[in-house]
Amino acid sequence: MLKILGRRNSGNTQKVLWCCDELSLAYEREDVGRGFGRNDEPAYLAMNPNGRVPTIVDDGFVLWESNAIVRYLCSKHGMGRLCPTDPQQRADMERWMDWQQTTLRPRFHALFDALKDTPSDDAALDTLKKAMDDAWSILDAQLARRRFVADVDLTMADIPFCYIVNRWYMLPIEHRGLTNVKAWYDRLCERPAFRRNVYEVG
Repeated sequence: MLKILGRRNSGNTQKVLWCCDELSLAYEREDVGRGFGRNDEPAYLAMNPNGRVPTIVDDGFVLWESNAIVRYLCSKHGMGRLCPTDPQQRADMERWMDWQQTTLRPRFHALFDALKDTPSDDAALDTLKKAMDDAWSILDAQLARRRFVADVDLTMADIPFCYIVNRWYMLPIEHRGLTNVKAWYDRLCERPAFRRNVYEVG
C-alpha cells in the first residue's frame, strides 16, 4: 500500500493527500515533521536527504518533492483524467505546477512570514502585497479563460496551488480584485476532497 510520510498541516503534504483523495487511492499516513519530528532521523534522511515532508513509498519506490509526487500519482492512476496523454497539454500543466513553486510560493511565504512573525512597517508590507498581487494577476488572467488552471475540469495543474490559495483567503488583509481566482477557489471548496484535506485543515 502507498505510504505517505508527512503531517496533515503541512501545505506540501496537503497537495499529496488531496491528490490521493481525488484519485480514490488507499494509503497509510504517518506524522512526520515539525512537532512530530522523525525527519532528522537517519532512516528518514536515507529516503529524503532534505529532511522535509512529504515523502512517499509506493511498493518500494521512494519519492520526495510534493509536485513530483503529484505528477507521479496522476500519471500512474489518473492518466487521461488528472494527467493528459497529450504531451503539449501535459507540458502546459507542468509549467503551471512549476510556476507555483518558483514564483507564487516564494512571494506568498515572504508575505505570510512578515504578517506572522513581527509587525512590519507599512511600506515593507505594501511591497510584499504588491509582489503577491502581481503574481496572482497572472493566474487570474489564466482563470479568466478556463474554469480550472489548465482545463475545464480539475487536473494535476490545480493541485499544487491548494494550500497557498486556501491560506491566502485566510490572511487578515484586503484581498484586492482577483475575481477569477476567487471564483476558482470557491469551486475548489465545493469539492469534498479539497475540503477534507485542505480547507478544514488550514
